[in-house]
Amino acid sequence: MEKRIGFIGLGVMGSPMCRHLMKAAESVFVYNRTKSKADDLVADGAVWCDTAGKVAENSDIVFTIVGYPSDVEEIYLGKNGLVDAARQGQLFIDMTTTKPSLDEKIAACLAEKGAGFVDAPVSGGDVGARNATLSIMAGGSDEDFAEALPYLKLLGSNIAHLGRPGAGQHTKMANQIVIAGTMIGVSEALVYASKAGLDLKQTVSTISKGAAGCWTLDNLAPRVIGGDFAPGFMIDHFIKDMSIALEESERFGLELKGLALVRKLYCHLQEEGMGRDGTQALVKAIEKTAKED
Repeated sequence: MEKRIGFIGLGVMGSPMCRHLMKAAESVFVYNRTKSKADDLVADGAVWCDTAGKVAENSDIVFTIVGYPSDVEEIYLGKNGLVDAARQGQLFIDMTTTKPSLDEKIAACLAEKGAGFVDAPVSGGDVGARNATLSIMAGGSDEDFAEALPYLKLLGSNIAHLGRPGAGQHTKMANQIVIAGTMIGVSEALVYASKAGLDLKQTVSTISKGAAGCWTLDNLAPRVIGGDFAPGFMIDHFIKDMSIALEESERFGLELKGLALVRKLYCHLQEEGMGRDGTQALVKAIEKTAKED
């Protein structure tokens, strides 16, 4: 199983994911736009590369998890990017949440070079990344998925192969639509319980044991109650995801009014300078509405 692994994107999610992969790699080559974010990994044995292309030149399998579709496009399709450096027999695994059509294009470009590709967006936030319990939604050929699977198992506890390249991204869009609805429900519940004078910890503990039980109640509601709005997943990135889902929905002739409403509320927070807060900060938008009313 030991191969030379490349990892690009060492943010809140990427850094702990890379560390898990280091346990099974012959060597690990890393690149990140902000070099200092690689310091701890390099100190523990990872090898720094000055460009994404250099990562590909030194690696058998390359993982990417960056911010936005424009970042994915630059890393893969830009000058001296991963596609330019790709060679026969390599495998690339994009774990960014991005446009399905973009990953489909990348897969086709890599196939021309004889390289494989799996789109494998994740869900589970910073907690899942640290604990290697991410849910991973994969798209790609049976052969490419089979090669990727032993490494994906080092990162997640729920791994599904959904079909062709791009299928993982479409599944992630469905995931984000559910999360958006859950986030507004949990946020409104917390504001309501506060207005009713309830003990919020007791309320969350009680309702999480019934039909309302969900990951957001278990993991993010306690952060809200404790006033912790640090990002496990940033508002800026969630707005990006919701925007992709709404664009895809329009292409399908769908109008997702609930998702559009949640995106609008998050955009208000972004405009007020809270784009780098965690998604649990949605409660602030609900509180503001309550005060205005």
